[in-house]
Amino acid sequence: MTAPVLALTPGDPVGIGPEITAAVLHEYSGDASVHGIAVADASVMRRAVEVLGLDAEVRAVSSWDVPHGGPGVIDVFDIDELGDEHLEWGVVDARAGRAAVRAIEIATTAAMNQEIAGIVTGPINKEAIWQAGSEHLGHTEMLGALTGVTKQDTMFVVERSHVPGHHMHVFFATRHMSLRKALDAITVETQVDSIRRAHRALEVYGITDPRLATAAINPHGGENGAFGDEEIEILRPALEQVNADGLTVAGPIPADSVFHHGLSGRYDGILSQYHDQGHIAAKTFDFDGTISVTVGLPILRTSVDHGTAFDIAGKALADPGTMRSAFRAAIDYAPYVDGIRAEYLPR
Repeated sequence: MTAPVLALTPGDPVGIGPEITAAVLHEYSGDASVHGIAVADASVMRRAVEVLGLDAEVRAVSSWDVPHGGPGVIDVFDIDELGDEHLEWGVVDARAGRAAVRAIEIATTAAMNQEIAGIVTGPINKEAIWQAGSEHLGHTEMLGALTGVTKQDTMFVVERSHVPGHHMHVFFATRHMSLRKALDAITVETQVDSIRRAHRALEVYGITDPRLATAAINPHGGENGAFGDEEIEILRPALEQVNADGLTVAGPIPADSVFHHGLSGRYDGILSQYHDQGHIAAKTFDFDGTISVTVGLPILRTSVDHGTAFDIAGKALADPGTMRSAFRAAIDYAPYVDGIRAEYLPR
């Protein structure tokens, strides 16, 4: 079996992205079952190796089918955006933003052309990419434009759990909006759509007969209307509809227990109703092991779920744990790339 090739975009070159990317690629350089290739300026990766004090060779490559370099070799698809120029660590810079965007464009094109199995993305700085001329709010919107899709969902994968080999997957009915607006945005129609999309995503990403549960909104699940009626008026009717259509979805289950059930192996996926409901549960339990998968793209994309940490960039203080988890997740999902493409490629 051919080892999957995964492109790692470090994100902003003056944040912690190059350091955590170099650390993970060095760690896996002796593993011939996968070939990770950084997508960045070679000079950026060499500087990261120097900061970390790694005994590693940074090898600039210009094709995706180059043979695995072996132990101690970090391959980088050299984008030649910055050349040998070293930008100041931890400072917003349009040149850094331009390099980050260019790396994402190159990696996404390679994935769309089926030259690589998928991409693993490091953190970008939104202000830097905006200064560079990008009109996108962030990674997700940029990747949507590059792949021709307009609807993507976030799927958190929590690496650790109470059951060996089991991962909890968290989906979000609403995302980046105020809590008040998020509650207004949840209707029977949107809840049904969110449930169906989450259930199908679990199938596409390799789970047969997935067990999905929805989180309640109100304390104690509303206590039959005493603490709010969203469960009665919205969540239960949505569940009745999808279950009548042939799915088997549990809920609404109070949020103070549903994530525990997920971590204990009762459910494969949990539909969180708003941003912090799912984020707090996942990251409190396993911050470094919680990674993001962008569902709805016709390519495999896993990502860290933290920022550029400008305050510690260039100081060898960054923990590569989340990048390691994102890389491992991409390895696990690589066998499903053809199905991901078939399901989500725009027609």
